[in-house]
Amino acid sequence: MTIYQFLLLFLLWVCLPHFCSPEIMFRRTSVPQKRILGARVPRSDGKILHRQKRGWMWNQFFLLEEYTGSDYQYVGKLHSDQDKGDGSLKYILSGDGAGTLFIIDEKTGDIHATRRIDREEKAFYTLRAQAINRRTLRPVEPESEFVIKIHDINDNEPTFPEEIYTASVPEMSVVGTSVVQVTATDADDPSYGNSARVIYSILQGQPYFSVEPETGIIRTALPNMNRENREQYQVVIQAKDMGGQMGGLSGTTTVNITLTDVNDNPPRFPQNTIHLRVLESSPVGTSIGSVKATDADTGKNAEVEYRIIDGDGTDMFDIRTEKDTQEGIITVKKPLDYESRRLYTLKVEAENTHVDPRFYYLGPFKDTAIVKISIEDVDEPPVFSRSSYLFEVHEDIEVGTIIGTVMARDPDSTSSPIRFSLDRHTDLDRIFNIHSGNGSLYTSKPLDRELFQWHNLTVIAAEINNPKEMTRVAVFVRILDVNDNAPQFAVFYDTFVCENARPGQLIQTISAVDKDDPLGGQKFFFSLAAVNPNFTVQDNEDNTARILTRKNGFNRHDISTYLLPVVISDNDYPIQSSTGTLTIRVCACDSQGNMQSCSAEALLLPAGLSTGALVAILLCIIILLVVLFAALKRQRKKEPLILSKEDIRDNIVSYNDEGGGEEDTQAFDIGTLRNPAAIEEKKLRRDIIPETLFIPRRTPTAPDNTDVRDFINERLKEHDLDPTAPPYDSLATYAYEGNDSIAESLSSLESGTTDGDQNYDYLREWGPRFNKLAEMYGGGESDKDS
Repeated sequence: MTIYQFLLLFLLWVCLPHFCSPEIMFRRTSVPQKRILGARVPRSDGKILHRQKRGWMWNQFFLLEEYTGSDYQYVGKLHSDQDKGDGSLKYILSGDGAGTLFIIDEKTGDIHATRRIDREEKAFYTLRAQAINRRTLRPVEPESEFVIKIHDINDNEPTFPEEIYTASVPEMSVVGTSVVQVTATDADDPSYGNSARVIYSILQGQPYFSVEPETGIIRTALPNMNRENREQYQVVIQAKDMGGQMGGLSGTTTVNITLTDVNDNPPRFPQNTIHLRVLESSPVGTSIGSVKATDADTGKNAEVEYRIIDGDGTDMFDIRTEKDTQEGIITVKKPLDYESRRLYTLKVEAENTHVDPRFYYLGPFKDTAIVKISIEDVDEPPVFSRSSYLFEVHEDIEVGTIIGTVMARDPDSTSSPIRFSLDRHTDLDRIFNIHSGNGSLYTSKPLDRELFQWHNLTVIAAEINNPKEMTRVAVFVRILDVNDNAPQFAVFYDTFVCENARPGQLIQTISAVDKDDPLGGQKFFFSLAAVNPNFTVQDNEDNTARILTRKNGFNRHDISTYLLPVVISDNDYPIQSSTGTLTIRVCACDSQGNMQSCSAEALLLPAGLSTGALVAILLCIIILLVVLFAALKRQRKKEPLILSKEDIRDNIVSYNDEGGGEEDTQAFDIGTLRNPAAIEEKKLRRDIIPETLFIPRRTPTAPDNTDVRDFINERLKEHDLDPTAPPYDSLATYAYEGNDSIAESLSSLESGTTDGDQNYDYLREWGPRFNKLAEMYGGGESDKDS
C-alpha cells in the first residue's frame, strides 16, 4: 500500500459518519483487471515488477480496555467484495493474539475479543487477515494487515517509587526553603485524556511545610523553625490523577523531615559560681575538678573551648578541654601550700569553636563563671633547709668531732618536733653519726682520705608525732688531705754494681710516691741515712735521685751484696719521711758494663780456675765418696732384704690357700731338689743384701744326688759353716706340702695322731742353729717326768 492509498483511507475514515463503527468497508475497482500503482521497477533479471491494486482497504480498529460484559466484546467485521454471500469464502485471522485473544467468524468475518484487555500490558495488537476459497483453499484476496488499538480508561492510581521518604532541612531556614521533591507515576495513557495527569497536595504537615501541586517539591512554610523545640516532622503527600478533579484516583506517601542543627545557641554555665577543693599535697598535674557549659546545639556546633581569663590563681592552676565530654578539667600548675594561701579565685570562660555568622545577632557565643578553689591542709613531711648538703673535713680530726648540721622544719601550721637519723645503707661502716635532736653530724671512727675521699650519706627527718611523715636529703662529706703518709719507693729496685765499676758511676735512678695529695704538689728529698764509703745519693730535685759509686772496683768474693738505706722526705707539714733500703748485688760485667753473672756457684770458684781443673776436682770428690761408701758398707752388718715373712723373694712362695702340694708346680719346681746340679754355681742369693767386695763361699754339691734328705743335709752343713748366712735356708717354709711328700713333714701338728712319741734327736745333728728345736722336742720325756 502506497502512502497515497494510506492517506486516502485515512480521509475516508475521517469522513465516515460512524467512524467508531467496527464494520470494515470495501471498495471494488471499476476496472476488473489489475492496475499498476507507482512506477515500474526493473529487476536484475530484466523483468518488470508491477504493483497490483488491493482488492480491499482496512481501517484501524479501536477497543476499550477492561471490558466487563458477560459476552465476548465485538471488535469489528472483515468483508471482501469477492464474497457473494453463498459461503464460498473463508476468512482467516493471524498475528498477535489470533485464535486465543481474538477470534474471527470464518463465514461472516466478525472479530471478537475473548477476555478483558489491559492497555497497560499492551496498547495495540497487529493482525493479518485473508479471504480464501473454501473449496480450493486459494486466496481470493492478498493478505492484509490491520491494527487493533486499545482505548485507555482511568484504571490506575498514581504511585510513588518509595513508601517513606527521609529528608532534612536546617533549622531556622527561611520560608520556601526546598526540602525534597517527591514524584508519583500513573500507568494510564498520558496522551489520552487526563487519566495520567497528577496533582500533588499535602494531607499532613501543615502549617510547617507545603508542596507544589505540579512538581511535588516540598518547602518550608513557617519561619525560624527551631530544632531545639522540635526536631522531627512527618508529612503526608497525596498524588491525584484526572488533574485533581472529582473521580480521579490518588496515592499517598510519607516524608519524614528532620531539622538539622545550626549554631544558634551559645554555651551557658549552669551556675555563676563553682566551688572546688584540693589537698595541698596534690602533685603538679593533678586534676582537682571540672566545669561544664551546656549548649543546646549538637555536634561541632556544641564544641566549647575553656580558658582562664582572670583571677588570682592563674599561675597556680590550668584548665584543659576534654573533647569527649566537652568539660573543662582544672589541674594543678604549681605546688600548693596551705600555710601560704588557702583560697584561689579563677574566672573561666567557655566559647564555641565554630560560630555561624548568620546568628551573630543572637549575642556572643560564650559565657563565663567564677571558680573558687579551697586548699585543704594535710600533714606534710619535714622540709630541709637545702636540697643537699656539702661538708668538708680534714682526715686527722678526732673521733666525735661535729662536721656539720642539717636543718629541717615541719611546714604544717601545727609544727611538730623533728627527729633526725642516718640511713645506714649509706654508711655501712658506721663512720658517722647524727644527733637526733639537732641534726649535727659527727664522726664515730677515724677518717682516712687515702681509703675514701668522699662519703655520700642520706639523712632522714621524721616527725616525732607521725613517724610515717619523713623526708630524705643527700649529704656529701669531702675528706680533706693531711700529710700523714711518708713517701716510699715507687717500685722495687733490682740494683747491681759491676766489679769493675769506677767512682761516680750511676748504678740506679730511684723515685718515690706518696699517698697524700698536697695542694702544692708532690716534692721529695733523697738522702743517705749515714755516710756510706761505697755509694752516695744525688738528688735530682725532680722527685728522683741517682745512686752513684764512691770507690774503684768491687769484689764479689769479699762482699756479694750491699744494703744501702735511703731516706725519703716530703715538703708538706708536718714533714713525713721514711727509709727505704736498696739491695745492691755485685756482678761480673763486660767492658761495656753489661752484667754477665751474679750466680752463687760462680762465687765458689777461685779466680783464674780453668774448666779442666774444675772437672778434675769434681772427679776426685766422686771417687772419695765411692771409697767412703764401700768402707762403711763393709763395717755395717749385713741385713736381709726380706723384713717380713710374707715378703719371700725366692722362687717358692707362701701359700694363703692349701694348694696342691708337690702337684702345684707353678710356684715351685720340685725338680730342683731332685737335680741339685741344675743350680747355677755362682748364682747370688736374693734374700740378703748383695756384697760387692766379698763373694760367698760355696761348697760343691754331691753330683747326681737323688735323695732329697741328703740334699737338705748338705745345704744345712753349708749354711752352718757360713757365719754370714741367715738362720733360714734359701728354700722356703712349707705351710702345707700335700700328700705323698718325699721329704715328709717337719711340722708337729700331726704328732698328736701318731701312736708313739717321735724321736727328734736327729735335730742335734743339724748344727748349733737347731739346738733350740732339739731341746724343745728332744727333751719331751724329761719334761713329762718333771
